[in-house]
Amino acid sequence: MIGFIGLGIMGSRMANNLLKSGYEVILHNRSKAKADHLLKEGAIWAESPRQVAQQADIIFTMLANPQVVESVALGKDGFLEEFPAGRLWVDCSTVDPSFTRKMGEEALRRDIRFLDAPVAGSKIPAEKGELVFLVGGDEKDLEEARPMMEVMGKAIQHQGENGKGSSMKLVVNLMLAQSMAAFSEAITLGQSMGLEKETVMNTLLGGVTAAPFLNSKRDKLLHGNYEAEFPLEHLQKDLQLVSQAAYEHNVSLPIANVTKEIYGLAKQFGYSKEDFSVIYKFLSARM
Repeated sequence: MIGFIGLGIMGSRMANNLLKSGYEVILHNRSKAKADHLLKEGAIWAESPRQVAQQADIIFTMLANPQVVESVALGKDGFLEEFPAGRLWVDCSTVDPSFTRKMGEEALRRDIRFLDAPVAGSKIPAEKGELVFLVGGDEKDLEEARPMMEVMGKAIQHQGENGKGSSMKLVVNLMLAQSMAAFSEAITLGQSMGLEKETVMNTLLGGVTAAPFLNSKRDKLLHGNYEAEFPLEHLQKDLQLVSQAAYEHNVSLPIANVTKEIYGLAKQFGYSKEDFSVIYKFLSARM
């Protein structure tokens, strides 16, 4: 049986794909209401992470930040103390590499195998089972989890030992944040010079300078509908993790830190729950 803990925008869709593929799934989430539609599809509800561990052969976690992961794994009613030796924990949360290695060590102390496997992709890819898994850990453990990952994703990329999956996820999300901000600034500049927004977007998206993912944000910017696929507050948190990792590795990332502060300001101005593409609205607000 598969345990799945964390049923937000991503986790609920990942768990649903496991159910649709015929897997038995036992679920836990801080709010049970987010599990209701999955329980109707045959999932089993657990009252605590500990209860998940009592029944699951493998546990996937998809949680908001390192603090929540640590609480769910090691806090009151945490699952690690109850999870039988030799079983496998796959953490799909976006966390910093040093924290991932810490969790790997905590798992190893209990003879639990561990993979860090954050995903590239947002709500729609999660729904369609088209995520990309960025995996750190032992290849033999990856092979055990691979059939389940293939149900939830379109690609699995083994990055190396524990911590390397989380490292690559921060690299990906740094580019994501910077590309969205640069695209938004370019459109804002074009509009300030009298160009039509749609014309600027179409020209940039049809050229070689725009990141491919920006095509998926075109309609959000054009129509002003910023329903969250990847909330801005989550990306701002990831940029903070990038800054922390850069400090730990003695690397200077001036553009990353400016980008982090831009998203931080947007969060302060009330855009935290909207899709991160709302950074265009924030940057163009004074036009």
